[in-house]
Amino acid sequence: MGLRNPDSTATIGGHPIHPMLIPFPIVFFLSTLFTDVVFWATGNPAWATAGVWLLGAGILTALAAAIAGVVDFMGDTRIRALNDAWQHALGNVIAVLIALFNWYWRYQYGADAVLPLGLILSLVIAAILGFTAWKGGDLVYKHRVAVEDDPRA
Repeated sequence: MGLRNPDSTATIGGHPIHPMLIPFPIVFFLSTLFTDVVFWATGNPAWATAGVWLLGAGILTALAAAIAGVVDFMGDTRIRALNDAWQHALGNVIAVLIALFNWYWRYQYGADAVLPLGLILSLVIAAILGFTAWKGGDLVYKHRVAVEDDPRA
């Protein structure tokens, strides 16, 4: 038998949990950016309120995805040896820390917190997520992390 692919250790029925969870924080954080732009265009404070809730949901779901990601990261030494894994993890930690500050700032100052700082932070988070998503894709498609081994091998 040939070399095995790096394993995902956080699984349900053999299916990796981390890739099942990551779409949620991505959508919540990008939706926050959308609400910021609409708030900027309309001035309607309901969009600022929606942004606070979306940020909160993004942070909570990011923490769930991070738990599964850390279990995978710690579960196979070959994953920890990959620079892409470190860049993916560190970038996501930075994005969530920025999101935490963004949420706190908005919670503290309401709609006044959205422009310009909240919008800028949302743009930064979106850019970081673009980078970390790229690195996550590299982990799967280049390094075959959590890709099922070919039973014929």
